[in-house]
Amino acid sequence: MSSWDPQNEISISDSEDEDEDFKAVYHGRDVILFVVDANLYNEPDRLNEALNLIRSAFLSGLLVNDNDLMALIFANTEHSPEPYEPDCLEAIVMPENCAVFLPPRQLNTAIVEHFLRFVETSPNDFAEVYGVSSGNGTNFAHLLRLCLDLVQHCTYSVDNSTIVYLTDKETPHSAQSEGYRQALQKASDLSAKENIEFQVIPMVDIFNYDVFYKEFICLVRDIEIDSFEPANPQRARELLADRKIKQHFVRRSLGHFKLSLGSDLSLSAQYFNYFQKDKGPRKALIQRTDNAIVRRHRLTKVFKKNPETSELEQPRAINITDAWYEINLGSSAIRLSYEQVNRVRNLHAPGMMLLGFKPRCELSKALFCKSFNFMYPDDGHIIGSKRLFRALWERCKARDKIAVCLFMCKRKSMPRYVALVPVSKDDAESDSYYSLLTNDGFKMVYLPCSSYIRNVDLAEWNSVENHAPDEGVELCKKIVKKFRLDFKPGTLCDPELDQLQSKLLALAFNVKYEPLGSQYYPNTEQQDQRIATLLPKFEEIFGEDVEAAKKRPASSNRGEASSAAKTIKLSADNLSNKDYVLQMIRNKSLGSCTKDQLVQILQTHFNKKVAKSTKKPDLLDILYAFSIN
Repeated sequence: MSSWDPQNEISISDSEDEDEDFKAVYHGRDVILFVVDANLYNEPDRLNEALNLIRSAFLSGLLVNDNDLMALIFANTEHSPEPYEPDCLEAIVMPENCAVFLPPRQLNTAIVEHFLRFVETSPNDFAEVYGVSSGNGTNFAHLLRLCLDLVQHCTYSVDNSTIVYLTDKETPHSAQSEGYRQALQKASDLSAKENIEFQVIPMVDIFNYDVFYKEFICLVRDIEIDSFEPANPQRARELLADRKIKQHFVRRSLGHFKLSLGSDLSLSAQYFNYFQKDKGPRKALIQRTDNAIVRRHRLTKVFKKNPETSELEQPRAINITDAWYEINLGSSAIRLSYEQVNRVRNLHAPGMMLLGFKPRCELSKALFCKSFNFMYPDDGHIIGSKRLFRALWERCKARDKIAVCLFMCKRKSMPRYVALVPVSKDDAESDSYYSLLTNDGFKMVYLPCSSYIRNVDLAEWNSVENHAPDEGVELCKKIVKKFRLDFKPGTLCDPELDQLQSKLLALAFNVKYEPLGSQYYPNTEQQDQRIATLLPKFEEIFGEDVEAAKKRPASSNRGEASSAAKTIKLSADNLSNKDYVLQMIRNKSLGSCTKDQLVQILQTHFNKKVAKSTKKPDLLDILYAFSIN
């Protein structure tokens, strides 16, 4: 959010301009080009780690958003074998000591399988297939030009391109060399192009950016060299393995709205989620024969009721916008059109309205009615919004105030009260996971209403019988401290979603499924060892814990029993004894017999034939009728 600096603003007018030209429309795709330095092969563990990071990015891209494009290029190679699609390089000039493994393509099962096979064979075949350049290696400027050419010829509409360079070398060329100068010149050219990003992922924990990449990245991002903040190499690798490279914040936007500060003063802003929700795949109906998806569409029909016979007649299909709501009030009926109902639902125009300010200390630290959002300005609709937004943010931060607003995100949505809490990137700890998410702006905290708060009757459990001694409370505090762990949202994953994704990958790649679980969960055996010394005293104070009676488990062979043939309840001797059969007919106890046995009884003892399509209840009625006769 460095563009919020007032010094960078040209116009300070707050005139509202609703011209569509100011809106940033994104209809294309994101492209991620992974460039791997072949010099990593000199340390085989580093090359394997780099390929595994890309493997995680490929699999997450296949599961999370398969519309994005991904590519893989090897730099500083001795050989240049043909890529996955040989025809993709016909109109592209290939630089020396460079090889394209995969051009920018939308991921599918065949591409991922091809890469997984390469990862398995790379420790033995990489030197023979690609090799490592023994000379000066790939010209870095030519490598960047190759990446841009691949994006240009990918036949897709592209909005944002990210070049990810995985290396353990602090500079691609020696200082004062021609390649060094050309690389810096290419960085200046990239700064003029929109939606081009460059990221270097060091494959070593100690990496000096000052040699080359500090100046190079500052030129690409068009920022001052003093404002450069080197990324932690280990944290950068974790982000790449956790998911794909973080999406551009504009692409993560949930929507645009206007913040009204007064009768004639407003600014435009956007907001997005700090964390993305883990959603499973959408359920779909499929055909049993060929697994084809069943397409469904809604059809609204209107029937005319006959006042004499009260029957529905003359059905006709109508559009939902032509539908109406009818309310019966006594003997009269009020009919409301669809448009009139929408007018009632829209209490006011979508947006945010400032209500007032409150001290920050009056806001509770924990409000769990809804997850937080992040709010940032947007000059695309109202010019000068960034300047006004920053002034509001600085004053709220200096006076330790929060802004209370009424927020309606879209039409026909529920208006919510929110608190705008000023947050700053400098306030977050450098080692915390939150430091990767925070920035200068407002955190939108949704305030609970009175209906959200429950009235709990504490008299049911806050009694003398449930009172614990002070010694027991202190012991429980010690046990809780033994079980503490560092919570990191990037490491603890959803077990249900983890199993679902593993099943999908196993189904896609024909691999035997094994539940993976989460490798970051605490070890239960170690937890038992930690509290082993405290358990005797715990049992002495609170008594031995009595386990509840276990329920009888469900039969594991229920499906087999249901599909197996029914056992014969009567023997052949009993069926041939007519007196025994007549007695069972009088007692109406033939329900345990099978259909074949009932047919046999009718043919043997009553000389009566029935059709094969006759059902068992009908056969029982025929037999029980003989007892009446």
